[in-house]
Amino acid sequence: MASSKEYLDYILEQLSDTDDVTYRAMMGEYIIYYRGRVIGGIYDNRFLVKPTRSAAELMPGASAEIPYDGAKEMLLVENIEDRAFLKELFEKMYDELPVPKKRN
Repeated sequence: MASSKEYLDYILEQLSDTDDVTYRAMMGEYIIYYRGRVIGGIYDNRFLVKPTRSAAELMPGASAEIPYDGAKEMLLVENIEDRAFLKELFEKMYDELPVPKKRN
């Protein structure tokens, strides 16, 4: 099942206090970027983030979910109503995210 544009818009609104959040549509789902690095995505109307140490510490009971067949597990963000939490989550995860590879 593809994610809805309405759910994407809701998540982006919740992230509006966090600077430099962008997204890219990919095969009916949405990849979320923070300061140019992939931080997570929206898959089947679920907001998932990469399982970094910081994310696991901030969400100790988070459910590990598979975004799509063949993918690595990601952490389900359930506290999407708390904008301050989302901003803190993104800021703490940033340094643990891989730097994007340069395209030729």
